[in-house]
Amino acid sequence: MEVRNYETVFILTPVLNETQVQETIEKFSQVLKENSADIIHSENWGLKKLAYPIQKKNTGYYFLVEFTGSGNIVDVLELAFRRDERVIRFLTTVLDKHAVAYSQRRRNGEMNQQKAKQQSEAVAQ
Repeated sequence: MEVRNYETVFILTPVLNETQVQETIEKFSQVLKENSADIIHSENWGLKKLAYPIQKKNTGYYFLVEFTGSGNIVDVLELAFRRDERVIRFLTTVLDKHAVAYSQRRRNGEMNQQKAKQQSEAVAQ
């Protein structure tokens, strides 16, 4: 099978404590590693307000994971998300070459540098 780049964002219930959150993240990372996926990058976005209530909750812990793997890895990961009651939402997308380049620049901080440079130039004028 062809190896593709994927990005998954998942939301955990806000009633978890810090150790439970870390255990859950490690569990899903292990699912990816067991199925020969390479984790490129992961980010903890923290506790954020939801756009609308889900399961009578207004906040949730957001996480982003970028990884590469074959097509069946998504099915395995999403099955693990569905079986875990701590996950309230998830979304997995396939990244094309432009999205991969954008993610690389975002990870390197180039997006914020350009914005800061434009703002400093505007202030200087």
